[in-house]
Amino acid sequence: MSTSADGQLKLLDFQSKSIRTLHVTWIAFFLTFILWFAHAPFKGALTHAFTLTEAQWKALLILNVALTIPARIVIGILVDKFGPRATFSLLLMVSGLLCVFFASCHTFEMLALARFLMGFAGAGFVIGIRLVGEWFPPRQVGLAEGIYGGWGNFGSAAAAIVLPSVALAFGGPDGWRYAFMSAGGVAFLYGIFFYKVIRNTPKGSTYFKPKKSGGLEVSTPRDFYFLLAMNIPMFAALAALAWKLSPAGVKLLSTPAVNLIYVGLVILFIVQAWQIYRVNEAMLKAGGVPEFQRYPFKQVAILNVNYLIAFGSELAVVSMLPGFFADTFGLTSVKAALISSGFATITVAARPSGGWISDKFGRRKTMLIVLAGLALGYLLLARIDSTWPLALAVAATILCGLFVHLGTGAVFAMVPLIQRRMTGQIAGMTGAYGNVGGVVFLTIYSFVSTPVFFTIIACSSVLAFVASCFLQEPKGHIAEIAEDGSVQLIDVA
Repeated sequence: MSTSADGQLKLLDFQSKSIRTLHVTWIAFFLTFILWFAHAPFKGALTHAFTLTEAQWKALLILNVALTIPARIVIGILVDKFGPRATFSLLLMVSGLLCVFFASCHTFEMLALARFLMGFAGAGFVIGIRLVGEWFPPRQVGLAEGIYGGWGNFGSAAAAIVLPSVALAFGGPDGWRYAFMSAGGVAFLYGIFFYKVIRNTPKGSTYFKPKKSGGLEVSTPRDFYFLLAMNIPMFAALAALAWKLSPAGVKLLSTPAVNLIYVGLVILFIVQAWQIYRVNEAMLKAGGVPEFQRYPFKQVAILNVNYLIAFGSELAVVSMLPGFFADTFGLTSVKAALISSGFATITVAARPSGGWISDKFGRRKTMLIVLAGLALGYLLLARIDSTWPLALAVAATILCGLFVHLGTGAVFAMVPLIQRRMTGQIAGMTGAYGNVGGVVFLTIYSFVSTPVFFTIIACSSVLAFVASCFLQEPKGHIAEIAEDGSVQLIDVA
């Protein structure tokens, strides 16, 4: 471990294996976000190449996030079972090939399928949460996870900055295809590199795995039913996405097709409920697991809700903010997009800061302060109108964005400290709730005015604040059972 005298990370000490692991991992996450959002800066080129209608373009945007919700759950299970090294390598290589597939499409139907499948790239975030949590101690894990998440998230902005330049360098109407192929090729090769240089744990450490795969283990029968209830919003969000693609929305799918999706989602929920029961069957028959192995599932549920508010509102606001500034202040689309970018790009500094503050001053206290700031920030945005000076409106937007990203950093500063062997699944569920939040808030936005939209997010933040009052500060250690049956204690404070 490489630290300074006061215990802070020395991020430029590349002789440290933990620091090298952190940098190699955030770059992997960064690449998955480039692939996931590679289409965003090419609306004009894709519209021209495929003669897309506005409804078809919106359908591509919806399809891009549809698969990410279940994918983060699946990837969480895989990373806990097979380890982050193999899982991230495979995800990078497969996502790279899917990006090349997108570049080779010649019909809208192929384009839609490729964008739907690219939702798997958005699940890469989950893998690094477990990997970074293995390499850093509790007093540093918040900052390390924040750096991982903040710089990785910047991949969405990098896609808008870099890929158009690559397309321009190749020139011609098919320049966008070469840009996608280049990004896919880099990701594929990096997947091979990642597998060669990364270890799942530091030398001598044990990689703990769940006893069974397919569903999250819980500690008591009460938590079992709580977990089942917490799965419902994820399937409801997928149903909402299907509705958006229906004749009532962007008209990509027919009514019979949408009804078939609804039936499929019900069946999938039943299958998921059965998997959760299968994993927890012995616990249910015994009335709970031994006390020293227990963890409170309410910790996971509260973090899910907090990430729904923080990251979910980020996804929604980033989508609507340029249009809001253009309409409110009469700006061009280019200028509106530029001044709105501060809300998202501040993640590079704010997300690591949220993790560092959580490490330094406590997980629960940090969460409460951040959620209070987030609520006030959105209430401030709800008051912006054309009478405001533009500079003041931009400052208010950046201030609100600061608390949003502090919140995402604070959430994942705590995720690795709940139950080590299931960190991937917990991170997957929490990450999926972030996407659920994006769907929920964007759906609300389609029915209400902008001030009401911001006010609803603020009220949701207050509810998350109340829920966070019941968070338990991680302290002492958690017990994990190794494959040889021995019990090992892992510090969480």
